[in-house]
Amino acid sequence: MIEIGSRAQKLPAPPSVVWNSLVRPEREGTRPWLSLTADEVAPKILAAEEPHRVVWSSLWPGRPNDEVHFELAAIGSETSLKFTLLTPDEPPDQSTSGHLRYRLNHLLFADLRYSYGQ
Repeated sequence: MIEIGSRAQKLPAPPSVVWNSLVRPEREGTRPWLSLTADEVAPKILAAEEPHRVVWSSLWPGRPNDEVHFELAAIGSETSLKFTLLTPDEPPDQSTSGHLRYRLNHLLFADLRYSYGQ
């Protein structure tokens, strides 16, 4: 697998809450956060180990073999969330890579963060 991009940031919720958000983003009783664009599809869960690891399928139909790997770690009452975007295929060009990283950054570190009220 080739790494397309990676980033880690803190989220203001404990790992069990963040893990549930990643595994069940449309769960009833939670604020919606997984707002996909017209060129994206909802991910499938390929692997999950509560509360420290989740692997998503690709969000992009044009890149069906890509995977998003998440690592979660507790930092007090918060979570360090790291995503790594991987592909077994040829990596995309620089512009596409930047777009894919941007979308994950926005979904996780803006939309998901705001779903926790911050």
